Amino acid sequence: MTLGSLQFLNYTSPAHLIYSLESLPDSPLKKNHKILPKKSMAKGNDDEPPKAPASILRHMIYLDTTLSQSIHALFHPLIPRASLKLLEITGDGRLWFPISLSLLLSPLSLHSSTLYSFSLSLLLGLLSDIIFIGLLKHLIRRRRPHYNPLMGATLPVDHWSFPSGHASRVFFIASIFSLSTSAVAQGIDQLRFRDREIVDRWIGGRDSGQVVVVMLILVWVWSVLTSISRVLLGRHFVLDVAAGALVGIFNGAFVHRYLHF
Repeated sequence: MTLGSLQFLNYTSPAHLIYSLESLPDSPLKKNHKILPKKSMAKGNDDEPPKAPASILRHMIYLDTTLSQSIHALFHPLIPRASLKLLEITGDGRLWFPISLSLLLSPLSLHSSTLYSFSLSLLLGLLSDIIFIGLLKHLIRRRRPHYNPLMGATLPVDHWSFPSGHASRVFFIASIFSLSTSAVAQGIDQLRFRDREIVDRWIGGRDSGQVVVVMLILVWVWSVLTSISRVLLGRHFVLDVAAGALVGIFNGAFVHRYLHF
């Protein structure tokens, strides 16, 4: 054995020596040795747990956000903002509380038990609406639409989006109006008795029942348009408005059933 061969054996590791023997054509090590596949070290191998699928709630929120933003982007340039703001103002609680209080303390209500009961139910329903909506908003805490940068300067309760307070309020008013048509008809008759000329100028001598039907249709159309305006203005998502409408209808039935004095 030469000196070079001894140096090769002294400085070659066992692994290198085996590899050298395997490289020989007739090496028995090459016949018996099985090369194991290398284990992949990349991320996402079989050792990692599979990712959990997205929840149904998150999927619904994603679809709701996408749909609401698409509606806002599509119709916002087409409809004058002033008309949408007008609908927003007509559904504001700061407008309806003075109206309901003035109606409750008016001479007509004080001289008519039916109209007084309707006015009181309207006021109590507006108060319960604040309680229901405020409680749900603080429990759920859904943020306002991110694509509307004008929602910064709002009251703390209005930082939350679900459900829509405007939708619940206008649908409550429509519901309590529908459940109190006899009181409204009586109020029209009393107004006509006190000043027939002014009333007939507005309603054209029609029967109070016909006037109530027309008013009922107008109130429901107004409530639907006001609720839609919340999405077009970017104030709420579609699900916020739908949930608010359901809360308003429930509130109307609740007030008429349990707070009707």
